Amino acid sequence: MAGKGDSLRTIFYALGANFVIFLGKAAAAVLTSSAAMLAEAVHSLADCGNQLLLLFGIRRAKRPPSLDNPLGYGKEIYFWSFLVALMLFSVGGMFSLVEGWHKLKQHDPLNRPWIAIAVLAFSFLAEAVSMRACLVEVNKARGDLNLWRWFRESRQVELVVIFGEDLAALLGLALALAAVAATMITGNPVYDAIGTIGIGLLLMVVGAFVAVQVKAMLIGQSVEPATRDAILEFLNSRAELGRIFSVITLQLGNEIMVAVQAEMAEPEAPTSLSITRINAIEVALKQRFPDVKWSFFEPDDSP
Repeated sequence: MAGKGDSLRTIFYALGANFVIFLGKAAAAVLTSSAAMLAEAVHSLADCGNQLLLLFGIRRAKRPPSLDNPLGYGKEIYFWSFLVALMLFSVGGMFSLVEGWHKLKQHDPLNRPWIAIAVLAFSFLAEAVSMRACLVEVNKARGDLNLWRWFRESRQVELVVIFGEDLAALLGLALALAAVAATMITGNPVYDAIGTIGIGLLLMVVGAFVAVQVKAMLIGQSVEPATRDAILEFLNSRAELGRIFSVITLQLGNEIMVAVQAEMAEPEAPTSLSITRINAIEVALKQRFPDVKWSFFEPDDSP
């Protein structure tokens, strides 16, 4: 079973990098009249807003349980993460498509394209630093899984979102760099427009993938398969238990709920003794899996 990545550190890295990149891109967009550069500036600004939304969501998710929300507010981070995915799709993607379409019709020439090249190169390096910090935490969390399987199975929604953003940013910068370079070499602004449209489509695709992942968690998803297998193995190893009939897990942000239906090894034992044994199992379960905050145990003699 893999560990957990530090989502907060990754978010702060991404926020700092994106804000510096936004300032550089915005200045370059004004000086060069590049649509691809403007699209990238809006993308970076949207990413800054996304990271602030994630930080806000993390804070909201830490509120203690209440009568109306007895299992806490952990799943609230999924709501804010879903908004981030929508912003990546709409604000970043659709703006770039509109701007690129406008550029195709106007054919405005680039001014001082070397400024855009320099800013994009710097932005690529800054974004690479952010992605490296993200990958350090992702590698802690994914264990032996490849990146695609981790992306599909991970329940660390903040890490999934930041990884998707950083990946889109790096690919978008590569497209913008190629578009501006082609425009500078050929003198044809159509390449800048095509690059802008490509950036828009890229952001929409990544935003859609992230939204699908977050939607599954928002609806209600079990823990990662490796964690569920480890919980089941732990329960099967307990001498107090006989057959395990069912184990239901639910991921609630960074916390987990576990519901167990199982046969006691000595079903004829006094009720008080069975209660003591069940309590001991639940204490040991939470010690072995610190993210388990709620556990419900139903002793039974049949499924």
